[in-house]
Amino acid sequence: MIDRRTFIAASAAGLSAAPLAAQSALAVRVGFVPVIGASALFVLAGDGSAREAGLNLTLSKFDSGPNAIQAFASGTIDLLVIGVAPVAVARSRGFETTVISAAATGGSAFAAGPALAKAFADNGNDPAKAFAAFRAAQGRKAKLGTLPPGAVPTVALHHWLWKVGKVDRADVEIANMGIEVVQQAMLASAIDGGTLLEPSVTLVIERDPRIKRIVNSPGMFPNIPGVVVAASGAFLKSQAPAAERFVGLFRRATEIVAKDPAKAAPHVLAALGGGLVAEATIARALASPAISYVNDPKEIRAATEALLAYQVELGDFATAPSTEGLFDQALYERAVKSAGR
Repeated sequence: MIDRRTFIAASAAGLSAAPLAAQSALAVRVGFVPVIGASALFVLAGDGSAREAGLNLTLSKFDSGPNAIQAFASGTIDLLVIGVAPVAVARSRGFETTVISAAATGGSAFAAGPALAKAFADNGNDPAKAFAAFRAAQGRKAKLGTLPPGAVPTVALHHWLWKVGKVDRADVEIANMGIEVVQQAMLASAIDGGTLLEPSVTLVIERDPRIKRIVNSPGMFPNIPGVVVAASGAFLKSQAPAAERFVGLFRRATEIVAKDPAKAAPHVLAALGGGLVAEATIARALASPAISYVNDPKEIRAATEALLAYQVELGDFATAPSTEGLFDQALYERAVKSAGR
């Protein structure tokens, strides 16, 4: 991997004939949801590489996809690091936006509290048998927590329950709640199991070892897209070179996250930890089997189409948003080529 300063200098030289030092930093407004799949953003914002490359990033956190998309559509955000489904839906409704880079696939896992974990252990981790056994033993359905309808972890949960595990719907009830609420509910034993995003999965299990990780994203919905980088049409029209520069930096930061979690952890902790999580916990979450780091948009296109098609089956929308034009593959490839010079 090339030296950071060499990369920055090469990237800047490829985008402008003027010396980087003579350029004033361009303000770029970036929205994100607080999940591990967005870690590359936290690294490039935290290690100074973005500013050195002439980009002055202002980060805004959103607790849900709909809130992030609303800000994006209002013009107050230039780039958004979020799940691909909300971006596809926004585009289908007329908002000019495209995905300029992938960030990660997966990112969540299903965890079970003590009683449900025992049911899984006693039944060979067979979901249908485990939930049936839990209901027989407890005299009630298993209560599961997950994000609101349409969220990628929620889609993964439904796919795992009904398509993979062939679970009887009479054996479970599903409660929709916010990202942090699912974590709190698991620790308070208010739910029997739930889909948790990293680093919450790692954190919850560390705090209560009786809670067990049952299945990771890849086993729930193969190659399910996690997080992408989307750019507004207005930003691409006015600042295309900056968008390419950002993608090059993001790709380099992704390599750091994937290959050296300990190096990335302090920056991710600053964005996600809130002072309540240990740096070592973040490092372990970055290396979780629940997530894979991917940047090339073409690697998630087929899985995105499968995801959107299944969401139609779930009733999240009447027809699947088209993926035609959703991914700006050409911009991504220009960014990679420029970064490699």
